[in-house]
Formats: sequence, C-alpha cells, structure tokens
Amino acid sequence: MTIFTRRQFAAGVALLPLLAGSGRAQTALPKMTVAKDPSCNCCGSWTKYLRANGFVVDVVERTDMGRIKAGLGVPEALQSCHTAEIGGYVVEGHVPADAIRRLLSEKPRAIGIAVGGMPQSAPGMDVPGASDIYDVTLFGPSLQKRYARYRGLREVAN
Repeated sequence: MTIFTRRQFAAGVALLPLLAGSGRAQTALPKMTVAKDPSCNCCGSWTKYLRANGFVVDVVERTDMGRIKAGLGVPEALQSCHTAEIGGYVVEGHVPADAIRRLLSEKPRAIGIAVGGMPQSAPGMDVPGASDIYDVTLFGPSLQKRYARYRGLREVAN
C-alpha cells in the first residue's frame, strides 16, 4: 500500500480541476457521422480536414445518397456529395469547420446547414488557386437563408 504525505495529497487534489478541464476540452464536440459514396474522393478530403480541426468523424459509405438526403430533409437545391449528422443537425456538403462550430454553439431552429454544389475553394475540394465565394445556408422545413459567406476557409462579410 502506498502512503502519501499531506503535501503529496494536496498537490494531487490541486491538479484535479486541470485534469477535469482537459477532458472536457477533448469531448466538447459531439461525434459526426458522414455518409458518402464510396467512389467520392473529395468527401475523404473533407473528413480529413474536419479531423484536423478537432472533430471526431465516423464515415459510412453508402450508394443510396439521394434517399439519405431526402430522408434528412436536405432541399434538392442545397445538395452536395456527402451528408453528415452532428449534434442533432444535418451538415450537407463542404461546410467549413467554423460554421459547424457556430451551428452547434448557437443551436438555431433548423434542420441544418449546407454548402450546395461543390465550390472549388471550399474545404475538401483542394483546388489550387481557387478563390470563389460561397454561402453556407441554414435550412429547415420552411427556411433557407444565408448563415455565413466564405472565400476558402475564411469567412467574409455577408
């Protein structure tokens, strides 16, 4: 049996808040599940980008992506190549990590957010020199509005 001195015990107790805080920081983001077609390469690049930005991502390869998107309520005009679920929201397409964090923080009444199509400067597209501006759209059953505007990974003025 190990006997601790009062000083050792006090030092250990003093460290507990720091240890507890570091555990919360690692679990602050809920796990994300991404459904993607097995033949899509940019989806893999997007999930790699998200992991590098602190997200825990599970990937499920599916060949019925149209059915998945329809079942989750993604409007046809906002559809892209992959569909994710995180924290009770849908994330469609090449959405930047900052926009997902904002969604999870603000918790708006919506189904989710989307970057429709495949903008060349969006995360995961990795097209050298691309600098197009694209919108992140907040959507719901009777809602579609701009949530953020980006050029590459940088948010620009709405």
